[in-house]
Amino acid sequence: MTGMRRRLFRDDAVVLRVQKLGEADHIVSMIGRRHGRMRAVAKGVRRTSSKFGARLEPFGHIDLQLVEGRNLHIVSQVEGIDLYGRRIAEDYGRYTAASAIAETAERLSPIEGEPALRLFQLTLGALRALAEGQYPSALVLDSYMLRGMHDAGWAPILVACAICGLKGDHRAFSIAAGGCVCRDCRPAGSAHPSPAALDLMRALAVGDWRKAVPSVVGVRKESSGLIAAHLQWHLERDLRSLSYVERS
Repeated sequence: MTGMRRRLFRDDAVVLRVQKLGEADHIVSMIGRRHGRMRAVAKGVRRTSSKFGARLEPFGHIDLQLVEGRNLHIVSQVEGIDLYGRRIAEDYGRYTAASAIAETAERLSPIEGEPALRLFQLTLGALRALAEGQYPSALVLDSYMLRGMHDAGWAPILVACAICGLKGDHRAFSIAAGGCVCRDCRPAGSAHPSPAALDLMRALAVGDWRKAVPSVVGVRKESSGLIAAHLQWHLERDLRSLSYVERS
């Protein structure tokens, strides 16, 4: 017996990252609607004769057929649904924010093949927002990270004390405690962000763009620093792409 025939399956996915393999191939990292995070080999995509190389660029929404593999699948067919990559790459701020979103999506889906529909939808929506340019790129990223943490169960608590549960707009913030903390509970070393920075975080957590967009640069930088620190504390590792994000 020559061995079992490998299974074909379809999914639509967001391309997160590509890396070179050999002289002509790519390994494509993506998150699928039904199959979660996947990696697949796209053979010959770096040749000029490739039929679907351009469809497998980062940040695009694609429909594809895959041959199931033990470690890496193989791309057998691919069609573009919305190829956001070119529009995103035209602007440095959009590109760096998209890169951070893609890296965050990979970190929030550590197990390959585990369905992650909400994360797929969140990632697709954030990249679409970047491509359309309706909102500032850094705010789209910060909103994405807050919502991603919410789905992972790590969202910073912003409307009550993270320790005792007392409702209110508390003005101290402790990453280790899980968010805002009241005067009686605040641990040593807690941050004391401005009320405007915490208000911006609350707006971004629920997608209230009418409140978020008018925020000033200093407030945005203050809130983004807390969001990034909170996320990386829970991930237990730094996100390399964050250092390149344009904050303005």
